[in-house]
Amino acid sequence: DGVSLAIDRGDRILVEGPSGGGKSTLAGLLTGLRQADGGLLLLNGLDRPTIGDAWHRHVTAAPQFHDNHILSGTLAFNLLMGRQWPPSDADLAEAEQLCEELGLGELLRRMPGGIHQRVGETGWQLSHGERSRIFLARALLQRAQVTILDESFSSLDPATMDQCLRTALQRAETLVVIAHP
Repeated sequence: DGVSLAIDRGDRILVEGPSGGGKSTLAGLLTGLRQADGGLLLLNGLDRPTIGDAWHRHVTAAPQFHDNHILSGTLAFNLLMGRQWPPSDADLAEAEQLCEELGLGELLRRMPGGIHQRVGETGWQLSHGERSRIFLARALLQRAQVTILDESFSSLDPATMDQCLRTALQRAETLVVIAHP
């Protein structure tokens, strides 16, 4: 209630707070997945109804683990959903490069089909940490103006978290990280 927040292009923002404090609600409002009861939310001076569904091209998120999913399909599909499909060779190369940066290179080399390996319920089984990094990669590959990472690092060991945070800081145009204190 009563929040006033301005996020400028290029900002790196950390939102910390206790469980139930409204952090994920804020993420939902910023991504356009939730509607505010009042007030005004603008992106580049335009509100959600004016921008419409294109809002999601400008603001993307890696939601909390329990709100995110690996779909049955290839790893490439899970990484590049939300972009033009089928992907170009350049899109696939970018996805593979980002996987390397996030420490998923060894996973790609272990999977017989590499980035074209089927994953999910009926395919290659992924660890909790691998899933978290795939969710992070999926968000970063959208190349949105604003990237919101909601508890995206909570299941990672300290070294992997540092590697992933550095990658997110380098790749995201504007970054909002939500975490518990």
